[in-house]
Amino acid sequence: MTRTFMLRTLFWLALLGFLAWDFAASKSIDLRFEPPLFAAGSGQAAQGGHCSMPD
Repeated sequence: MTRTFMLRTLFWLALLGFLAWDFAASKSIDLRFEPPLFAAGSGQAAQGGHCSMPD
């Protein structure tokens, strides 16, 4: 096996491992309380990002 193939394989395994860990460690998303994706002109007041809101 070539070095490039090994590095590429290692990258994808690390990325998949990180995504699996993140999915397992994160609490589930409640879609009812998420802010709308596109609220321009809807009359809703702008708020801070959802990551800055208290739990």
